[in-house]
Amino acid sequence: MTENQNQPREYDAVKGGESQAPLGAAVLGGIPGVKSRFASPIVEVKIAALSEALKYGEAGLDLIIGVLEDESMQVKFAAYSLLKDKDEPNIKQQLHKLQKSFPTFEFDVITVNAEGKENSRHTSSACFFPEDLGNGVLLEMVYIPGGTFMMGSPATEKDRDKSESPQHRVTVPFFYAGKYPITQEVWEAVMGNNPSWFQCEKRPVENVSWQNAVEFCTQLSQKTGKKYRLLSEAEWEYACRAGTTGPFHFGETITPDLVNYNGNYPYASVSKGLYREETTTMGSFPANAFGLYDMHGQVWEWCSDRWHYNYNGAPNDGSSWETGSHDYRVRRGGSWNSNAVNCRSANRNRNLLSNRYWGIGFRVAVASV
Repeated sequence: MTENQNQPREYDAVKGGESQAPLGAAVLGGIPGVKSRFASPIVEVKIAALSEALKYGEAGLDLIIGVLEDESMQVKFAAYSLLKDKDEPNIKQQLHKLQKSFPTFEFDVITVNAEGKENSRHTSSACFFPEDLGNGVLLEMVYIPGGTFMMGSPATEKDRDKSESPQHRVTVPFFYAGKYPITQEVWEAVMGNNPSWFQCEKRPVENVSWQNAVEFCTQLSQKTGKKYRLLSEAEWEYACRAGTTGPFHFGETITPDLVNYNGNYPYASVSKGLYREETTTMGSFPANAFGLYDMHGQVWEWCSDRWHYNYNGAPNDGSSWETGSHDYRVRRGGSWNSNAVNCRSANRNRNLLSNRYWGIGFRVAVASV
């Protein structure tokens, strides 16, 4: 049914002083508009209202603080992510109260220049929830705030591939992503076996096909009652970049001190370095600004999408690209035996959905807790 363009919708806004509100429309200017969104039963609308409230200074901050105690965990996570870097005493006090109702963790965020020299470091924090899989095994899922980013690489990025074009704007809703690629102990807790070549419970599971990864998500969903899945390719790149726009979330390049990759093949102005020739324990390298580890290197990560040779016709809403006839599925991030160029945020690769080898693992996502 075609929408009547003259019929007001639930959240229509009327600019003050210019016209009279149509019958039944909600006037959503300023703080009253934000309050009306907070009253919505839709979580996504409430989270959007948080960002809107920040535009109104102290009044908006007071409004956010005032609604948090009665809100869902998703809304609290979103509010924490927006406010965690603010210095106002009243906000810090409220955040301290919030932290008592859900877990957070701290980590250093590092950037480097083209030579791989550190040029900034600061401590940040993120919200997560621990999925208890029994026998002391936890799957830690980190809150990823929604947002809009440019997917793909610019024409100026060194050694880019044409499959990373055209660069396009994508809006990704909030979701939760694994703090690490799935570890061997998590895989075993769900599947009861371990296919990995480099066996160690705290290392990533590898030697798994796309089909294996999807079956794991099915079994994990049945075990927990939540709908776990692979990340879409857009979600993966958005999560990897964590607000950055360069080749890596670390900046212009990477080094073996920051990423597990083949240091014999560096990027930008970095000299050759260490090649470990195997996976490493999760958490051995710094996280990105969202609090996610090993988004570059370690193991390739399966995404849900079918492979396409470029982004012509790609969805712009963060969803998985399921059209097409290829049996190839997307993998992202590079691995322990990859050249640095293949570990870039925008780099894309693929394998048949039945292929598996010691350089491919995966990370999981869930939309709600």
